[in-house]
Amino acid sequence: MDELKLCLVTDRTQTHGRDLTAVVGECLAAGLPAVQVREKDLGAGDLAFVCRRIRALTLDRQALLIVNDRVDVALAVGADAVQRTSTSLAIQDIRAVADKRLRIGVSTHSLEEAVEAELKGADWVVFGPVYDTPSKRPYGPPQGLERLARVAEAVRLPVIAIGGITPDRVRNVLRAGARGIAVISAIIATESPADATRRFLDALDRGA
Repeated sequence: MDELKLCLVTDRTQTHGRDLTAVVGECLAAGLPAVQVREKDLGAGDLAFVCRRIRALTLDRQALLIVNDRVDVALAVGADAVQRTSTSLAIQDIRAVADKRLRIGVSTHSLEEAVEAELKGADWVVFGPVYDTPSKRPYGPPQGLERLARVAEAVRLPVIAIGGITPDRVRNVLRAGARGIAVISAIIATESPADATRRFLDALDRGA
């Protein structure tokens, strides 16, 4: 699942005032294969507006668009997938609404959650935080590489690692069994998100 080897998770509060769509566009032009729109404070209408703008860019670049939590918005904008959180619809309910129109990723923070996600029909799991990072502190202390490795060994689904991952840490994350990585601030908050994207892609190619 190469399209998930690097996923940018959006946070428009970290773009230093730059337009989110423009930042995402630069990353896609640099080779970003997937973007997850995660703007949790937006209502459905505003979120759909943002997602439609980004959807046009992902279609142009043949990249994956994932919408965080909101199945209705994901369907409305023609997204490829929805990322389920602990407060989202259950996987079976997402399937009932979306059928096969959406793939389902599930955010997990323990081995038990990852195994449950697989049993209930998820297409992939995001696991973390692997390392310490401010955006993921509400979800508990870092899980570390050993727990990541246990999850990757326990499930057959692709495991995407998130939380404090830098290009220098990519090799160890892949060695632990992750199939890809998800990144927020290490790309979106940098002076050049496009250059940061390239550094991650280079690290992924070297670590594969």
